[in-house]
Amino acid sequence: MIEENVIHYINKLNNPNEEWIHDIEQEAKEHNVPIMDKVGIAFLTQLIRMQKPSKVLEIGTAIGYSALRMASVHDAMKIVTIERDKNMFQRAKNNIEKQEKENQIIQLFGDALEVVADVKAYGPFDLIFIDAAKGQYEKFFMLYEQMLSKNGIIITDNVLFRGYVATESAETKRLKKIAEKIDRYNQWLVNHPDYTTTIFPIGDGVAITVPKEIKEY
Repeated sequence: MIEENVIHYINKLNNPNEEWIHDIEQEAKEHNVPIMDKVGIAFLTQLIRMQKPSKVLEIGTAIGYSALRMASVHDAMKIVTIERDKNMFQRAKNNIEKQEKENQIIQLFGDALEVVADVKAYGPFDLIFIDAAKGQYEKFFMLYEQMLSKNGIIITDNVLFRGYVATESAETKRLKKIAEKIDRYNQWLVNHPDYTTTIFPIGDGVAITVPKEIKEY
């Protein structure tokens, strides 16, 4: 992983001026809500600037931080985001409405494993962003990769899980079990016959997955 002093330096450079970003980051901190760190979100938004997706699917809204950061890149992009926690869903709704992004960001309430038909009505998607229950990553991928558009990409966050995937030093059995599940997902992903994946040691680990062959529709 990157040294702390380097991360601190990059975070200072990537510190946005918008007050609403700081407000949501503070909300996340106060309520112990995991959101993408500054380096990870900067990487994600830069990818969006490069790829210019028209439709994005986000699995795991939380309080709407990453959806709003992605939406701020360009107004023409539509984002469909899924959240199963009612409290998180409402917090995200409040944040999205504050920024007047409710026409750009479509919220779906429910378990991502169960709302596939609802999501499909909005597809296909140029970018799929997986950032929800870590133990379900493979299932999420398998359910939604069929909705990936031609030349689309899939991004998975937290694939290094604080470095625990590469060590035996997880503090608790729960963390160790999650790390083992993510490691299995990573192994499955990089060996997938239909996709090429690169894992970047950015933030908590970001995997970028692209089809080996361009899909024809």
